Amino acid sequence: MNAPSKPATPVVNKDELLQIVTFASSQIPAQVQASTERLKVLLDTHAGTYNGLHEIAADCSQPLQVRQQSIIQFKNAALAHWRSKKLLSEADRKEIRTRCLSFLGEIDDTIAECNEVNIAKIARLEYPHNWPTLFTEIMPVVESGLVALVNSPNATMASTLSLRRGLKVLNSIFKEFASIKFLTGIKTMLEVTDQLRAVLLGYYSQISPIILGIKDLSQECTIASLIVAHLSYKCLVKMALWAWPRIIRDTQGELTNLKSWFLQLFESSTAQLQALSELRISIVLALRSSATSDPLTSASIDRLTRHVRVFGKFFRRLQQLDPGKFVELPSCNQMVLYYWSKVVQAINDSPDMIQDSPTAVYPVRFLVQAMVLFKENLARWTPFRKGGPTTETSIDDFWDDPFTTDTPSAALSQQFVEDAVRLLVSRFIPLNPSDLEGWVADPEEWVNEEDKESEHWEYELRPCGERVLMTLAAQYRDYVVPLMETTFKAMIEQSTMDLASVVQKEALYCAIGRCATRLRDVIPFTQWMRHKLVAEARETNPNFPIVKRRIAWLIGKWIGDMCSPATDPTIWEILVHLLQDRGPGSDGVVRLTAANALHECVDTVNFDIAVFAPFLPVVITELMKLMSEADTMETKQRLAKTLNAVITRSDGHIIRHAQMIVEGVPALWTAAGDEWLFKAQLLVVVTSLITSLKEHSSSLLPLVVPLVQESLSPGVAVHLDEDGVNLWLAALRNSATLQSSSVPTLLQLFPLAISLLASNLDLLGKVIFIVESYLFVDASVILQNFSLDLMGAVMGAMLGQALQTNQKGILNCMNFMTQLAPSSLWGEAMHRAGFFSHIVKILREEESSSMILTECVFVLARIALADRAMFLRLVSAASQVGNVQEDKVWEAILDQFWRQFDHLSEPRHRKLVALGIASLVSTGRHEVLERVPNEIFNLWTDVLYEVRESRKHVEDGEDGGLNLYWDNDNVPQSYYAKSEGTLEYERRESVYERDPVRTLQLTTSLAGALQEAESACGGAHIFKVNYLDKTDPTVLKQLQTELAG
Repeated sequence: MNAPSKPATPVVNKDELLQIVTFASSQIPAQVQASTERLKVLLDTHAGTYNGLHEIAADCSQPLQVRQQSIIQFKNAALAHWRSKKLLSEADRKEIRTRCLSFLGEIDDTIAECNEVNIAKIARLEYPHNWPTLFTEIMPVVESGLVALVNSPNATMASTLSLRRGLKVLNSIFKEFASIKFLTGIKTMLEVTDQLRAVLLGYYSQISPIILGIKDLSQECTIASLIVAHLSYKCLVKMALWAWPRIIRDTQGELTNLKSWFLQLFESSTAQLQALSELRISIVLALRSSATSDPLTSASIDRLTRHVRVFGKFFRRLQQLDPGKFVELPSCNQMVLYYWSKVVQAINDSPDMIQDSPTAVYPVRFLVQAMVLFKENLARWTPFRKGGPTTETSIDDFWDDPFTTDTPSAALSQQFVEDAVRLLVSRFIPLNPSDLEGWVADPEEWVNEEDKESEHWEYELRPCGERVLMTLAAQYRDYVVPLMETTFKAMIEQSTMDLASVVQKEALYCAIGRCATRLRDVIPFTQWMRHKLVAEARETNPNFPIVKRRIAWLIGKWIGDMCSPATDPTIWEILVHLLQDRGPGSDGVVRLTAANALHECVDTVNFDIAVFAPFLPVVITELMKLMSEADTMETKQRLAKTLNAVITRSDGHIIRHAQMIVEGVPALWTAAGDEWLFKAQLLVVVTSLITSLKEHSSSLLPLVVPLVQESLSPGVAVHLDEDGVNLWLAALRNSATLQSSSVPTLLQLFPLAISLLASNLDLLGKVIFIVESYLFVDASVILQNFSLDLMGAVMGAMLGQALQTNQKGILNCMNFMTQLAPSSLWGEAMHRAGFFSHIVKILREEESSSMILTECVFVLARIALADRAMFLRLVSAASQVGNVQEDKVWEAILDQFWRQFDHLSEPRHRKLVALGIASLVSTGRHEVLERVPNEIFNLWTDVLYEVRESRKHVEDGEDGGLNLYWDNDNVPQSYYAKSEGTLEYERRESVYERDPVRTLQLTTSLAGALQEAESACGGAHIFKVNYLDKTDPTVLKQLQTELAG
């Protein structure tokens, strides 16, 4: 029979599509919702929808908002379905490709920008095979537009529209192609770059004289020329940045032409940057003096500023991709030093010339670019470079000789370095008026932003200046350190009272902190702290919060960077005073910074709790008070992290102060509402508190139990479940009992553990440990109350989609259960829940993994060791449940005992299996005894050969236990499940020491099992005839020798 034909894909009705898009772009909510839902259906089911949307967008007779809606919908959906033959025919795709180029004359920016994305994404999929004419159609538009611009003194934004659109499309295509990682895409980008690089460089060369010869910024032709130049250069940058890593790796000379072009572009770019920068500065200075401006002039300045900045972006990205190769580029050093000269010039000019504005003489973004480029090149301009000659070159040498000194071995002169340091410390690092205004306006936000400076240093002047200073100190240590030492000695003798001197002192303290690791051998920090900083921390001058805040930061930095140990009580005296001081000369910024510094100092290797302990009550009181007073959750979270560090490092000293924390948490928790990050941090704090209190943590249960319950409740668990489970586990591991006089108790949470075990795959690994912890605390209580429910949850997890790792964890948990409680508490539940029969099923399935089979064998061996009679009953019950003969159950069990034995590497596991088998042999079951002559004796012989033991003998002749030569006390770390430092560790250790695998002598156990088997089967003669005589004589003799020894 012929296969049924697939139903034809419905074709969209274009009139309906137009109406839908019209309604979707309306201001009537009901129409928008209905049309949006209908459009989603059409996009997924009807052929021609995407082509129809594109056609509507191109129809200039339609309302603008309808066209915009159409192309936005096309951009958002069509590109993901471009390969769909059901929704897009080849004819549709061809029409769309052709129509895309018609948008190069589009007036509306929104439509044009969407079209740029569309062309780039489609080109990625279609070029060159299905769209070979892409560039031959775009380039003539660009070429003709550029010729018209160059030859016309009256160009306008309208006359350059197609040119600008074409360049933007090219830029988008290059960006898209450059992101392709596959070899075919790389080959395509290389071909396109080879085809267009010289052409586009020629375009920029044609437009460059026009922008360098700008006379009147208020002319429309000026801004049009600047935009075209900018767009042309961005295209060049995209190609150059793509080519740079490949040129570096080209050891075969395959990219020689590309390298020549790149070097030509780079050298011309360095010259162009300097020319444009000087032009811009002169123009802005002239405009400042004339004090006249108009919209076109402002727009032209903005465009010129952007264009200058794109050079810096290009250089910075090259530097990031390979700093070493970047510094070797011709004219690179001169270019970077030119940038630095602008930094120096900006500082020496009027302060109001530096602003974060495109119309400023020295825009902040330009200066930051300059400083970042300078900082990253400093590592190559050092007399201390390994493997390079020691040289000393002044900045003037760089400018006067553009090539011979342009090598990575060139070094800056001492005078240049010292001038740079003075400049940074005196002009860039000090707080400016806007910093101080932000301090006063929103102290919390100000502190939070200051703490994020490590993330934002590449975008702000002050943090960037600090990083430049740090690099200078690292690379020119012999110049910077003596200068900083001299400056420090001069400063500490000077009085500081007025705002200007306070700000300058703060800057020097900042510099010392930033260079702490370089200065620790020359700054007598302890003396300075005791004789100067203590007094300054108590100063009541209204300007001194600026210095106090920096003192707190400096101490945190100095101690945190391990420049001095946290063993001097003066450290805590200063920080605690700053933390609690609410009098004149202090404020919220000082207190919050002191809290952050406290965190840095506490969390160090050399922290001495004995020195810190006297300050502990005040620290906890003030941290709790600050948390309750803070307005922002980010600040609360930082304070909570500090409190957590204090708790963690204080260990047992926190016991007397725990109640203060416990009493404050509920109010903070309630006030936090849906601020989940802060709530998670509070859970971490309580977890640390429990870990520190250990056996004294029972008093926290009234707080812990409701926190765990809420953290794992619906709607909240998605945010807090992991932290809630960690708290729960910590409480269990540090608890001495499940039942106490306090209400609620940990026992009340066990039903929640059962529920999570059965149903929560995400938390399953942690929940298994929680169940284990419950069993270690009091397995009898748990099983007396929840044995059947627990085994039911175990089966739910085993039969579900639990990972093999988690299944192994569950089986290991069952091993502990058989050791921690009598079989009367778990045997029946194992049967009724189907656990034992499920184990047998796993043993009988061929596809079962070796890891799970091994764990199942361990469980069976543990059951046999714990109660062989229970084992026999479970086997009998399993045969009835599975409707199989009992001997088949025994066959599966004994087969896997033998097969998995060879997979066991640890002696304790091999001995466990041998003891389990011995327990089964002692039952006299014929299914077991039939395997004695071969498998069992061979297994025992292997274990006896490996496991060497002897009895310890004490003076009074009593049994002193076993000498376990095979063990060497190497307990696997996994056994303790990261419970070190808790009461559970001791419980696990105790179980390990009582384990029959360690306490039973193997030879005695095997001999005893054989004797019991003889009795069970009718005596020694029958046992010999039926089993021993069938044994290989060599094996039997070897076994008898081992047992006798």
